[in-house]
Amino acid sequence: YFATGSGNDFLNDLNKKKGEKPFSIKKYIKHLPEVTVNGQKSKFLNGIGYGIDGYCCEIGDKKRNQSGKPINYTTIALKGLFIGYNPTNAIITVDGKRYIYNHVWLVPTMNGRFFGGGMMATPNQDRLNSDHVVSVAVMSCKSRFKTLMAFPSIFKGEHITKHKDLINIFTGHKIMVEFDRPTALQIDGETIKNVSRYSVSSSSSKVS
Repeated sequence: YFATGSGNDFLNDLNKKKGEKPFSIKKYIKHLPEVTVNGQKSKFLNGIGYGIDGYCCEIGDKKRNQSGKPINYTTIALKGLFIGYNPTNAIITVDGKRYIYNHVWLVPTMNGRFFGGGMMATPNQDRLNSDHVVSVAVMSCKSRFKTLMAFPSIFKGEHITKHKDLINIFTGHKIMVEFDRPTALQIDGETIKNVSRYSVSSSSSKVS
């Protein structure tokens, strides 16, 4: 693996820095989870972003098409939290157990810890864990201002301790996330528009 791109969430997850010599990633791609969106299945390396993260990728793609300037996803996210993005209601099913949330801002399912160019969405997720579980984080809050104030803590993974009233994290082998209206979603940074639901299966869930 040779680091390319702007975010390098995979590199961050391995505690490596851009510019290091290429290295083998064979052990990291042996048990990749699979996501199904609109009937299409694909493996993913880092994570699925749904909610404000998918919105950021959608807006970032538009800006990239309009100019060749670097995209600042943090600025897009903050503007979205302030006024541009509206939360949804969501049903999250983890290994058959159903959870219902209102005013949902973010529901990523993660194989690693990082997404969005440096946000540590799931600090305790280990991509090499022996059970091959993935982590899904749910950020829900009725107050736009409170959500905006809590959002920066995600960059250091402090949201899971400082904002327990806003954040819930589950681990499992089979995840399904359903929104009450279509929004954009990203798979390892690739945007898919108008998605109402996605499902994830870990390698062990498919074997069993």
